[in-house]
This record gives sequence, structure tokens and C-alpha cells, in this order.
Amino acid sequence: MVDYDLVLKNGTIVTAAGTDAADVGVRGGEIAGIAPHLHGAQEIDCQGLLITPGAVDVHVHLQYPIGSLTTTDDFFTGTRAAALGGTTAVIDFVEAQPQQSLLDALAQRQALAAERAIIDYGFHMTITPHDIPKLAQVADVVAAGCPSFKHYMAYSFRLHDGQLLQSFQAIRRAGGLPIVHAENWDVIQTLVQQNLAIGRSDPRWHPRSRPALMEGEAAGRVINLAALAETPLYIFHVSCQAVVERIAAARAGGQPVFAETCPQYLLLDDSLFDRPEAAGALPVCAPPLRPLGEQEPLWMALARGDLHVISTDHCPFWLADKAAALGDFSRIPGGLPSIESRFALAYTFGVGAGRLSLSQWVDCCCTMPAQLMGFTKKGQIAVGYDADLVVFDPRQPVTLSTKTLHENVDWTPYDGFQLTGWPRHTLSRGQWLVRDGQFVGQPGQGRFVARRLATT
Repeated sequence: MVDYDLVLKNGTIVTAAGTDAADVGVRGGEIAGIAPHLHGAQEIDCQGLLITPGAVDVHVHLQYPIGSLTTTDDFFTGTRAAALGGTTAVIDFVEAQPQQSLLDALAQRQALAAERAIIDYGFHMTITPHDIPKLAQVADVVAAGCPSFKHYMAYSFRLHDGQLLQSFQAIRRAGGLPIVHAENWDVIQTLVQQNLAIGRSDPRWHPRSRPALMEGEAAGRVINLAALAETPLYIFHVSCQAVVERIAAARAGGQPVFAETCPQYLLLDDSLFDRPEAAGALPVCAPPLRPLGEQEPLWMALARGDLHVISTDHCPFWLADKAAALGDFSRIPGGLPSIESRFALAYTFGVGAGRLSLSQWVDCCCTMPAQLMGFTKKGQIAVGYDADLVVFDPRQPVTLSTKTLHENVDWTPYDGFQLTGWPRHTLSRGQWLVRDGQFVGQPGQGRFVARRLATT
């Protein structure tokens, strides 16, 4: 008897709660059965393979204007690479123009993605200084399915503490979630000017102008502001132990603070800035890569639950764009590509290295990001959830390079990294995106997901 459209058979199901030897039955785009000996119109033998939820990347910049440049991955190339790496949902960003309403900006960005996206997607609404008079619109944005709001403590469009408090209060009233890039911009600007004034213009002065101590200070400050506003808080791209300590202290006191880190902070270090010429400019990002020794505490924080998510902050630029600003490290466009490799990097260097269990790997890459950001039908293998599924081969060897990856950029910070484990199949709502390692999706296949936080 055929009960399902598709059955993934004989694999090991991995969820945040544990592992199970069972089949997964898909019907009408949803997970409809989890049990041994299921039968379907199409059956895929997953013997020796892992079946995981589709990974969720809650921090990407696709087709995104930053200054005079635009990130090199558009909504097609970026989500195609994501699918090939086992990611089935992403969250990008919206930034309104000064005279534009927040809802109009959301609709404009949503229309851009709808034409090209391969996988499902949502958006964070950015709150900049010119949006402070628009805070009455926050409730409408939450109602439109965009309940998370990005705040910068760095760059020219940063918010000062009073503005952060105002925004946090408005977001709390609307049932949303504030998200923060935490750095101390005044100190950064002072150190940049001091270094440039004495001829320190090489990329290696980038991390020395954005010290971990002050990232920790900024995180502590924004945690205090969130406590004052009585709102949960999510901190982006944690790079160092100084931030982890403040998060852990707040959580120990009962404050709902959540945070992510990224592959670059788990696997790379600031020695890369010492490479000659353009190579030293490539790893520029913010916060910067930290000294060797900062990486292991981040892995430990993920394992014990003081950090909750591995995202990417995928923000690719051409090598030539990075090299063009070699004469002034403060002008090098910041960002690294990793949307395709994140899930497998976390497996090889997390599970494979004994730092994370299988369940912790899935929790950090799939379940917690979905839960925290309001993807209510994603991130889990459970009846009634979207059939966003990955069949992962834990023994497949892959050497990362621009030849093996599909991101639309001419370099990768993980060039030469040897991985053991890579996705074989990727499905979104029961539809094939990747089969036997080959991309089979179509532009526009992804859908905007109206997210709903657990508190709304």
C-alpha cells in the first residue's frame, strides 16, 4: 500500500532530541509519518546516511547593497549554494530609505527575493537612526511576519544607547525580538584614526582596531539595555570569550539572552591578516577574526548552551573589491562567504572532532535558529512540519575550494579545508532541490515565510 508521496528509508534520523532508526514519510509537502517500514510512491534508500532537518541560516546578506558595492551572491546563486550545502531556509535583511515606510521596504525586498530564491526565506527589519520616528510602525511589521529587528552599535548608521532603548521598548510592546551587532564604535573610530595617523594601514591593523575587550563591553551594555526594556535579546556573530562571559552571566540571572557565532570565528584566526597583499584583506569582517585560542571557548559555549546558533553572516565580495582598498584597512569591504559550507563545517569540526554531539549539531544549525526566529514549521523532523529534509553522508570526503563550492565569489576562506561529511540530498517542502549532489531546483521555488515568535 502506498501511503506517502516520498519515503526516506533505512536512515538514522537526527534531531535536537536524539537519534532514531526509522523511515520518514512525506505527503503534500509535510512530514506525515515517522516509523519503520513506511511505503511511498517514491522511496529513497538512506542506509548508512543521516536524515536531518533542513538547516536554517538566520544571518545572510544576499543581493544586498553595502556602500557603493552589492554582495556578489544574489537570491538565486546564494540560495542555490545554500541548498547544495543542506540549508533550506535563510533570513536576510531589509533597510528602509529615510522617507520610506517599513512595510513598503519589506514588500520591496520581498518582491526582489520572490523572483529568484530557491529556498524559503524571511527578513530582519533594520532599525537605523532615521527609523526612530517610525517606531509606531513596528507592530505592523511584526504582524506582516517580520518579527525580528536588527540594530547596529557600529558604523555611521549605529544607534546610540537612548535610541536602542526606545527601539527595544517598541519591539517589546509589539512582541518582537531585537537583534544587535555589538561593538563600541567610538573606540573603534579612535583606534582606526590613531593607527592610520602613524602609517598602520595594512589589514593586520583591522583586528587591532576592534578589540575583543570592547566587543565584550558593547555586549554587556546592550544586555543591560534589554534588561531595562524587559525584552529578550539576540546577539549576532559573537567572536570572543569576552562576549560569551557576559551572555552566560545574564542567562544565569534568568535574562532571556540568545546568541550566535559563525564558522569564521570557530575555525579561523587573526594570523590570516598577516598574509601578503590582497590575501591579507580577504578575511576582513566585523567583528574581526580573533587570536588563536579564542576559537575553542566558542565551541565549548555552543556545547554547554551559552551560545545557541551557528549562522554564517554570509556577505561575499569579489577579491578585487577587497584588494582595491589595501591602502586603508578601514575601507576594505567586510564580509566572508560560507553559506554553502556551514552545515558540513560544523559536522566535521564539531561532531567529527568530538566538540558537539549529533544532536547538538542539529540543534545549533537547524532547530534553535528556527525556534528562536519563529519558523514554526521548520527545523524539526516531526509530523506536521514542512518536509525540509537533508540526507547527509557522514563519510563523504570533500576538499573545499572555489571549484567545489557554488557561491558566486572568486575566493573562499576555507580553501583547502578537508571535510568528512556532506549533504547528498536536500528537499524543501517535499520538493527536490539537490539530488545525489546535483542541483535540481528552480528560481522562485522558495517562499517568503511569515514568521511568528513563540511570545507573539
